[in-house]
Amino acid sequence: MSLLSRIDKSGKSGGGGSNQRGNQRPHEHARPNEEDNRAGASRRMKAPDANATGGGYMDLKVRVQYKLLAEIDQKNIDTSRKDEVRRHIEELFNAILAEESMVLSRTERQRLFDAIVAEILGFGPIEPLLNDDSITEVMVNGPKSVFVERKGNVMRTPVTFDDDEHVLRIIDRIVAPLGRRVDESSPMVDARLPDGSRVNVVIRPIALNGPTVTIRKFARDALGTQDLIRFGSMTVEIADFLRACVIGRLNMVVSGGTGSGKTTLLNVLSNYIPNDERIITVENAAELQLQQEHVVTLESRPANIEGVGAVSIQDLVVNCLRMRPERIIVGECRAGEALDMLQAMNTGHDGSLTTLHANSPRDTVSRLEVMCLMAGVELPVRAIREQIASAIDVVCQQSRLRDGSRKIMYITEVQGMEGEMITMSDIFEFEQTGYESGKIIGRIRPTGIRPKFIDQIEDAGIHLPPSTFGVGTRR
Repeated sequence: MSLLSRIDKSGKSGGGGSNQRGNQRPHEHARPNEEDNRAGASRRMKAPDANATGGGYMDLKVRVQYKLLAEIDQKNIDTSRKDEVRRHIEELFNAILAEESMVLSRTERQRLFDAIVAEILGFGPIEPLLNDDSITEVMVNGPKSVFVERKGNVMRTPVTFDDDEHVLRIIDRIVAPLGRRVDESSPMVDARLPDGSRVNVVIRPIALNGPTVTIRKFARDALGTQDLIRFGSMTVEIADFLRACVIGRLNMVVSGGTGSGKTTLLNVLSNYIPNDERIITVENAAELQLQQEHVVTLESRPANIEGVGAVSIQDLVVNCLRMRPERIIVGECRAGEALDMLQAMNTGHDGSLTTLHANSPRDTVSRLEVMCLMAGVELPVRAIREQIASAIDVVCQQSRLRDGSRKIMYITEVQGMEGEMITMSDIFEFEQTGYESGKIIGRIRPTGIRPKFIDQIEDAGIHLPPSTFGVGTRR
């Protein structure tokens, strides 16, 4: 069936997007078929009304775009070769404008061309948002409501989609190359863009507002230590201390809320790992950007349409222990994999790193207890706490403050057990000193407590001056 025929069929079918998706064959979601890769167009794009009079920019865009898709289909152009296709699109675009005697200014012409290329090769209306380096998150709350996060602040944009089907078309373009699917039977999916940006999709009937897409963008160049110091997220002393902890092979947990900068900090910490060590990363969607040579990346997999074939984070953590890791980095602990992670930390894999959602260092320990219980192993709470106290050395708490800034709030040592409780002490804490012009003023400062694990750091050949922990510190 030609691309144009599929478009006509989709345009005539009408109705709700979710019903149409539910009737599609399973293999259409399992992986993109060859014809879709070749044609690079939507199965749901509606043909323009033959009686349309050409009212407005959107109608012009649809008519030109439809003609372009018809031409591309007839010429059998392979859309996987984007540079070549872009040249073909430009030639056809100019020919169609001349044929229809359309007179556009240079700005309008470029805007129309970019929009059409984004529809055929990219991610439609949100393509300019994804290309804007100042935007860190894109949130599509249905076809008519698109928000972005810029400099920590969330704001609405004038960007819109035509309808639910338009959003679903872009969703298919994101998830299909990864071999993942989203439909009524599986209305939620995690995916990633080619640049590694994290994508979460929820569609009807779960999302009542319409197809909802959340894209967590990552900088084209991974943020480093100096960037975080410049942003005020940490100080030079904190950077030196964290580097010493990683080289000294301390087990560390980065905790914080959603969007607090946990993955960014985990990237920074992981880059302190010496280049001659074997690192295995375990993630739901691969997003860590390690610079070392000897890195093995494992990614979980959801079940296929038959409900089998799922590979969980817990499965991957267990398996990576057989792969001779020197460092294990788990992108995020959410459930029972926490117990396997603690076991790995306690059985010779020192220097492992992970993140989890928590509001404070104390909450981090409590959440680890709960996640260990989720592993389904009948263990007394004291045994779990002993595992946590023995495995975890440092908790680094991140927060996104009300002014949109992201800062390290606490660096806390897990000292051990006293009776039934895990004892902890803050080595550094953030102190707010003011609030000016909508910005929080303050800095993370030492508490004057010297950590018990300082001997382990010194054994690695690193000597931190007493001023790192505050002048006149004592045990």
